[in-house]
Amino acid sequence: MEKEPITLKGLKKLKDELIFLKEKKRPEIVAAIAEARSHGDLKENAEYHAAKEEQSHNEGRITEINDIIARANVVDVTKLNNEGKVIFGSTVYLENLDTGEKIDYQIVGKDEADLKNKLIYFQSPIGKGLIGKNKNDLVEIITPAGTKNFEIKDVKYI
Repeated sequence: MEKEPITLKGLKKLKDELIFLKEKKRPEIVAAIAEARSHGDLKENAEYHAAKEEQSHNEGRITEINDIIARANVVDVTKLNNEGKVIFGSTVYLENLDTGEKIDYQIVGKDEADLKNKLIYFQSPIGKGLIGKNKNDLVEIITPAGTKNFEIKDVKYI
């Protein structure tokens, strides 16, 4: 079983979701199935089939989260001393040299990656292009959208 790196925040988010799915969502679905059953003929009972499908999705996600947690290699970036170096879990402050746009990303694992929230997968083109670089480095990264040029303005471990 291959370990997957994850941040402390990412692990907490998964554990919170697991508690929600088990303690809140699961009982709601069981109640919905019981309610739908009481309506009689199950063959033509849309509520029953919808609730069973929701149950299947919920149980699948619970299994998936348990698997992720079992494979998690938690990286606490606040305990690492890597002044100025881009590592897993660090937050990188960049300036796009082509547009002047300033952007920051936290380098995270596959299960936490969320571009809208500036959480970038360490194996993505940008993640790979940044890891191992240092503050003030100029970086050229080839992405599916074309080549991007960045200057690493700062690296934080938060």
